[in-house]
Amino acid sequence: MTDQGARFSHMSDIRVLDLFAGPGGLDVAAHFLGYKSIGIELDSNACETRYAAGLPTIHADVTAMRETRFDEIPRSVDILTGGPPCQSFSVAGKGAGRRALDTVKKFMSRLVDGEDEAQIDKELRDLDDPRTALVLEPLRWIIKALETDGRDPYEVVVLEQVPQVMPLWELYAELLRGGEGRLSGVKYETETWKLKTEEFGVPQTRTRAVFAARRVERGPIGRIERTHSAFDVTRRKRRASQPEPVLSDFAVPRSPTNWVSMAEALESAGQLPDSPVDTSRLQTGEDLKFFVVSNYGSGGISTNRGERQSSEPAFTVTGKVSRNRIYKSREDYDAGRWDRFTLPESGVLQTFPHNFPWSGKDQAQQIGNAVPPLLGMHVLSAALHGCAPAPEQLAAANTWPAVSQSTSEELRRLGCGDRSQCPPKTHKVIHPEQGSAP
Repeated sequence: MTDQGARFSHMSDIRVLDLFAGPGGLDVAAHFLGYKSIGIELDSNACETRYAAGLPTIHADVTAMRETRFDEIPRSVDILTGGPPCQSFSVAGKGAGRRALDTVKKFMSRLVDGEDEAQIDKELRDLDDPRTALVLEPLRWIIKALETDGRDPYEVVVLEQVPQVMPLWELYAELLRGGEGRLSGVKYETETWKLKTEEFGVPQTRTRAVFAARRVERGPIGRIERTHSAFDVTRRKRRASQPEPVLSDFAVPRSPTNWVSMAEALESAGQLPDSPVDTSRLQTGEDLKFFVVSNYGSGGISTNRGERQSSEPAFTVTGKVSRNRIYKSREDYDAGRWDRFTLPESGVLQTFPHNFPWSGKDQAQQIGNAVPPLLGMHVLSAALHGCAPAPEQLAAANTWPAVSQSTSEELRRLGCGDRSQCPPKTHKVIHPEQGSAP
């Protein structure tokens, strides 16, 4: 197939544009809901995972794509998704974004009111953390589509971020409902949710702020139905007077609507054909029993390491997930004998398919930065169809379809080409005598 033929094949029938796409959390969700997507991603390592997974990708900066390469986005795209980088807003960071919330709100209103964008860009560069400005990009892409000849407004918009961004999502909702200024001529039904991932079957505790919008002509957005119970993250404080857990405490009372545990998720993944997940090293007899000690502090004390039992959801899966320590027993803990989650296991805890082809470097960071696809399926389905994903869609999401090497190579050529338009310094430079760069 010629490059032109490959481009037509891979770029046809695309409905979803994923900004800040990462390795593909929202793309995976869209795939299992029956939608073809294309992602824009800055990190070349995440691009390698996407190419290996068969996900159309443009290796580029989201801002540069909007400013100079917007015409490369297929005109069939009518769904905009994205999870802007969260480092400046996250409680794990230095908080520049959190301190600038009110300032960012003013920038949003100024953009909609039609103030000079060159001046706005100049002021954005003066923010303490330039990444804070990226939370404005989805709004700027919405405006760009409205003001570009031959483009239709996005039918549906779905965004996610850390909970601290909720005030900005609420302003997004107000602006898109109003349909004024540069948004004139289009109005959206909107919803904002603060969602706990374990309430949707994700085997980890993680809270996300989610924004959803769709054209008023399509009717209101459906309710998002939680499928599982919340996990009590403060349970140990209430049990402070009880002795340290022993192996017999691994049995936690279950109910059909309870959260999904680490053991359940990993055991299920390990039983699938040709699964790279093998947890036999963590078994005690025939049972998968262990506890995890977090790499992060707990209760606001940096040296206080929290613990989770295998019968409980995992801690939030971050880019440091491989640093968490796994112990089979209290005796192993006392003796300093510990294990780590493998990359496929970490991906499963993030609800990626068990055989998802993680590639490139910094794979743990890729996994930790991603949107849990299972959460993405519930949010996208509510925004697109007003209902929860169908049982058969959820069942299919355990396994990723095989992708040929030739397809991955075609996607790499489409995404990176001769690298002249890729972000500077994002590809490792290798001298010709050493072979080609990845």
